[in-house]
Amino acid sequence: MEKKQISFELSIFENMEELSQSEQKLLQVADRARENAYAPYSNFQVGAALLLENGEIIIGSNQENASYPSGLCAERVAVFQAGARFPGVAIKMLAITVASKEHLVDSPAAPCGNCRQSIMEYEQNQKSPIVLLLKAEKGPIYKCNSMGDILPLAFNSSFLGDS
Repeated sequence: MEKKQISFELSIFENMEELSQSEQKLLQVADRARENAYAPYSNFQVGAALLLENGEIIIGSNQENASYPSGLCAERVAVFQAGARFPGVAIKMLAITVASKEHLVDSPAAPCGNCRQSIMEYEQNQKSPIVLLLKAEKGPIYKCNSMGDILPLAFNSSFLGDS
């Protein structure tokens, strides 16, 4: 038997001023997108903003539906919109911000499993990392260097015989 440890580097920033101007801007755009979330059931609002290689910024917000689970997460709204509007243009960075109408959220939330898998496929196809910025209403800001870091054993098309 062999044992392996899988780990990744996570940068933690105490405030926005520690980030680059472009990272601050992307988080601010994600905050504004979050305000348009349709979350009448969970009251948990998520905003996403992604920066494409061509400089375009694409937004998304979570869109719930009374017929769970037919809604969509903010991350997938943004990523799928980027894929539809700018096919073949690499995603450089994805900022995700969260807030609740019921309580103060003071810790960043990482993408759910469905979002991780969807974003990972974009990262694999473009053969370059997608940097993640994660922020809540208050508290630290997390920066991950790649979606692959938080989904190290990702499922991909090679399992289907397409590699």
